[in-house]
Amino acid sequence: MTRANLDKQPHEVAEMFDGVAQRYDLTNTVLSFGQDRGWRRATRAALDLEPGERVLDVGAGTGVSTEELGRSGAYAVGADLSTGMLRAGRHTRPTVPLLAGDALALPFPDATFDAVTISFALRNVVDTGAALRELARVTRPGGRLVVCEFSHPTNFTFRTIYLSYLMRSLPAVARRVSSNPDAYVYLAESIQMWPNQRDLATRIQQAGWGAVGWRNLSAGIVALHRATRM
Repeated sequence: MTRANLDKQPHEVAEMFDGVAQRYDLTNTVLSFGQDRGWRRATRAALDLEPGERVLDVGAGTGVSTEELGRSGAYAVGADLSTGMLRAGRHTRPTVPLLAGDALALPFPDATFDAVTISFALRNVVDTGAALRELARVTRPGGRLVVCEFSHPTNFTFRTIYLSYLMRSLPAVARRVSSNPDAYVYLAESIQMWPNQRDLATRIQQAGWGAVGWRNLSAGIVALHRATRM
């Protein structure tokens, strides 16, 4: 799957990420100019985790984000659809709990977690609303959600430059550093098609979450949406 469309099937998404697993973390750091580390720290801070709490990291990939969440003292579990990503993560982070799981059918009972998060993966789910409702199902009442996702820069001039980078420079750089450059063509296209900050907040609210708000990171390249389980 190299073209971004709204009919993404789970097996296609899993196969795509299997193909980039080998150098995924390095590629992300290069393409984001190292900003990915700060985005992970900001996600952990937004979740406001306490030692002993349980947090689920959906779309965890190789577990780099799960590892960051664990630095809070909370018990962090990562879930991902891609067995290739999980295999790479278990090799590099053997102490991080990682398991196979579909965002549309998570393998946990109701109200298992104090907090849930999904980073740079909600775009890849075929049914955004269903995924947000499933995240709510496994979260206790009063628990927190943080969605960390690519978004829309708010400054017109910067947005123009950024879109040029996405569609021209990013695929070229990916061809040098990624094990599957076509996946980054999909990445660029899917970012363009993704809802803006306000529209995503509306979708989160419609899925049953309350107290929805967001803040921009890196001038709106990324947005953190935070909500509370009703």
